[in-house]
Amino acid sequence: MTNQQHSLPAALSRQLSVAPMMDWTDRHCRFFHRLFAPRALLYTEMVTTGALQHGEHPRHLDFDEVEHPIALQIGGSETPALVMAAKLGEQWGYDEVNLNCGCPSERVQKGAFGACLMAEPNTVADGVKAMRDAVSIPVTVKHRIGIDKVVEYGFVRDFVGTVRDAGCTTFIVHARNAILKGLSPRENREIPPLRYEVAAQLKRDFPDCDIVLNGGLSQVAQIAGVLGLDNPPTTPETAILDGVMIGREAYHRPEVLAELSQLFWPGEPVLSDEAIIDAMTEYAVQRVAAGDTVRSIARHMLGFGTGRRGSRRWRQMMSDPKLLAPNDPGLFHRAWASIAQDKRAA
Repeated sequence: MTNQQHSLPAALSRQLSVAPMMDWTDRHCRFFHRLFAPRALLYTEMVTTGALQHGEHPRHLDFDEVEHPIALQIGGSETPALVMAAKLGEQWGYDEVNLNCGCPSERVQKGAFGACLMAEPNTVADGVKAMRDAVSIPVTVKHRIGIDKVVEYGFVRDFVGTVRDAGCTTFIVHARNAILKGLSPRENREIPPLRYEVAAQLKRDFPDCDIVLNGGLSQVAQIAGVLGLDNPPTTPETAILDGVMIGREAYHRPEVLAELSQLFWPGEPVLSDEAIIDAMTEYAVQRVAAGDTVRSIARHMLGFGTGRRGSRRWRQMMSDPKLLAPNDPGLFHRAWASIAQDKRAA
């Protein structure tokens, strides 16, 4: 191992990534998302160091090769445990290890990690340095722009500066404060105001770092504006940012990933609806044989076709307990054929 931070492979870009989302971005979800965006960087759900110390590694770490490029997000604060997790991530073939310094949930706070770590930049720096010394893949940090009522730019600037001095050169910035008491995780994604200009200022102050913007991003035109890809740029002050991370929009309307893939990589092949259904059916056959359920895969596909005729019928069939009970991957084709039939009858 070496303490030299490796550059990302030429095929990997930080322009587009899909956020780590608890209970959502498991291996089935990531396989599905990969079909829409071949070059996007995918993230696991946050995996705690405790889970890796005491749990089953395959359950938390296994993934399909087609998910590359893929990052393992870990939650923890104790340096030896972080090093153990980073080493496991590298051994299992992940392309990056990411430290969660942004989750505001009380459950995470009780474990002394997540957003509360922003108040302890030296602890984060120590963990990052130790992980970088232990592995050859990139070690990155995802964080907020402040905690509770601390809105001064100097707070997040000093946090990033301290962690950067430990060797971290990539920061995924959720451009809201994290309110540690009084707001639920969902409210923390909606109530604290978005301040994209803070992420842009971080890029100006740390031009040698990759600064990726996260939070409230959903529409292609909006994202093109934020990154200055429209002409003329509608928000030139943020055009210097290195990429965007999409969260719930990608889950509820996965087609946005294909749209963004075309924005960032024009000419990238786009799979047809039928090809996506074929791929997911084949995948489900393999996973059912390995012991998974069709239900565990289908739940991530409910947003497919959102806003198009027949999408309600699709969601109904894909979540119907009676239809899911036989554990038959053929349900995907039957549900899609039902939509086509509805369209012809319209």
